[in-house]
Amino acid sequence: MKPIYSKAQLEYMRAKTKFENKASTLEQKIELTRKTREITQEVMEGLVLETGFHDAYNELMQAENELIAWSHTTIKHEKTYRENKQPIEQMYQNINTSPEMRAQIIELAMKIR
Repeated sequence: MKPIYSKAQLEYMRAKTKFENKASTLEQKIELTRKTREITQEVMEGLVLETGFHDAYNELMQAENELIAWSHTTIKHEKTYRENKQPIEQMYQNINTSPEMRAQIIELAMKIR
């Protein structure tokens, strides 16, 4: 049986795939450019814009934020949340201070059905 995802989960998966594809394209462009000239900050900025990496990154961040907000709302209906409200709320409060915490919440959010 195929899992059913929420809109926030689907949007996150789409944005993540797009970001990974753009990152791969950027890496290839960097390698090709490196053969003919030095990679300066200006060159790198041009490649980032040319490949669409910057836009894909922004879309991924927006999708992550929406997924996190959705998970925070959705989890409040779970028995586990009511039993562990304090530590769970602490996790969400610290989401922007720890990249590891953010990644963990995103991973957990993708497991919500």
